[in-house]
Amino acid sequence: MVELIITLTLSAIFFFLFNKWKNSINSNSMKKPPPGPRKLPIIGNLHQISNPPFRCFRDLSNQHGPLMQLKLCETTAVVVSSPELAKQMLKDLDPSFADKPRGVLPDIMFYRSSDVVFSPYGDYWRQMRKLCINDLLSPKMVRLFQSIRSDETSRLINSLRESSGRIVNLTEKVLLYSNSTTCRAACGGVVEDNETLLKLILESTQIITSFEIADLFPSSRVVAALSLTKRRLKAMRHKLDVILDSIIDRHKRNRVSGLGNSEFGSEDLVDVFLRVQEEGQLEFPIHNDNIKAVLYDIFLGGTDTSSTTIDWTMVELMRQPRVMAKAQDEVRQVMKGYNVEHNDGDVVYNFKYLKLVIKETLRLHPPAPLLPRACMDEQVVNGYTISVGEMVFVNIWAMHRDPSYWNDPEKFSPERFENQSVDFVGGDYHFLPFGTGKRMCPGMTFGLATVESALAQLLYNFDWKLPEGVAAQDLDMTENSGITAARKHDLFVVATPYK
Repeated sequence: MVELIITLTLSAIFFFLFNKWKNSINSNSMKKPPPGPRKLPIIGNLHQISNPPFRCFRDLSNQHGPLMQLKLCETTAVVVSSPELAKQMLKDLDPSFADKPRGVLPDIMFYRSSDVVFSPYGDYWRQMRKLCINDLLSPKMVRLFQSIRSDETSRLINSLRESSGRIVNLTEKVLLYSNSTTCRAACGGVVEDNETLLKLILESTQIITSFEIADLFPSSRVVAALSLTKRRLKAMRHKLDVILDSIIDRHKRNRVSGLGNSEFGSEDLVDVFLRVQEEGQLEFPIHNDNIKAVLYDIFLGGTDTSSTTIDWTMVELMRQPRVMAKAQDEVRQVMKGYNVEHNDGDVVYNFKYLKLVIKETLRLHPPAPLLPRACMDEQVVNGYTISVGEMVFVNIWAMHRDPSYWNDPEKFSPERFENQSVDFVGGDYHFLPFGTGKRMCPGMTFGLATVESALAQLLYNFDWKLPEGVAAQDLDMTENSGITAARKHDLFVVATPYK
C-alpha cells in the first residue's frame, strides 16, 4: 500500500512537471521574435555593429525589416525604423515602452539613474520632471532667460570680431556659448572649473551610445570587475562630484546669508531643489545626489545638443550658398533698425525662413538620432513579440531620411517645410527630432531658443567663408558616435564682419 502511494505521488509529480514543460514549449512556440541577421555564439550580432550605430542599424533594417531584433551578447535589442511602428509603440501602447534601459553610465554618472533622462518610468520621474519644467524649461522661464541668451551671443560675436579675417574654430566657440547659457540659467553663473565640466560632458556623450561590455554581460561579476570603462567612469564621476558639490555648497551659503543665486533676484533651479529638500514634503525626498543627477542632465543636454545643432546648421549653410544668402537676407531685413550692436534683449524677432533652416537641420541631424527605450511589459507589435526588459532603439535618423516620407531625403532643402504642417511637438512620427510622448525632451523650447538666438546673430553680423584651399563640398559630413551625433570634425571658418 505504501509503495502504491509513493508510485502514484511520483507519477502525479511527473505528469505535473511534464505538462508545465509542455505548456511552456507551446507558449514559447506562439511567440515570434522580430527577424534579424544571423547570430554568432556568445557575441550574437555584435560583430555587425559599427559606429555610428544608427547608420549600420539603418542598413541592417533595409535587409531585415523595420522591426528588427539584434542579439548583443546577453542582451536583446529591437530596432524600430518605421514611423507607423514608432507610433504604435510610443503612443498606442504607451506606457509599455516609456522606460529607459539600465546601464553602467547612467548608474555612475547620473547617480543610480536618479536624473530625468535615465530615470525609470514612474512617480519619481514625474516628480523630478515637473520640478525641472516649472522652474527652468517652461516657455515662461525660457522667455525670462532672453537676457542671458542676448548677453552670451554678444560675447560670442565679440570673440569672433577679435578674430576677424583669421581662421577660427567655430565649433569650439559655439560649445562655450551654449554651455555658458545653460549654466547661467540653471545655477546662476558659469561653473568655476568649466573646462573640466566640458570635457566630462563630451566624454559622457561618447560613452552613452557605446556598447559597454559590462552592459552586454550583465550577469557576469567578473566582466563588471574587469571593465575599463567602469573604472574610467568612476574617475570621471569623482571630478564631477567636486564641481557639482561646489555649486550646491555655494547655493547653500548664499541662502543662509540671504544672497540671491539667480541673476534675476529669485530662485534658480538649484535653489528650488534645496528649498523642497528642506521642506521635506515631496513624495520622494531628494538628496544631494538627486540634485546633482538632474543638474548634470541639464548641463549635458543644454550644452551638447544646442551646440551640435548650431554647428550642423552652419556646416550645411557653408555647403549651400543659396540657402545661406536667403537666410542672411531675411535676418538682416528683420533685424534692420534694431540696436543689434547691444543685442536688444527684449526684442522677439519673427524669422520664418531661419526656422525652416533649423527644421531641416534637425531632420538631417537630429539631436538624438537613436531614441532608447525599454519594454516594461510583453507586447506584440506587427505580429512579433517583444519581451519584458528588451532594449528598444527607435532610429529617428533613419526615419528622417526615409524616401517614403521625404523627397530627395539626403538633400538639405529648408523649402520642403514651407507647405507642410510638420512640427517639433512629436505628433508627426516621421519627424521626431525631440522624441515624442511622455518622455519627449523637456528642454525643447529652451534648446530651440538657444539655437535660434545664436544663428540669427552669426548670420547678421558676419559673412562666412571656409579657409583657403578648403572646398565646401569636401567637408567631411561623418558623425561621431556620441549620443548627439555631432560632426566628427570641428568647423574652421573665416568670419568677416558685415557692414
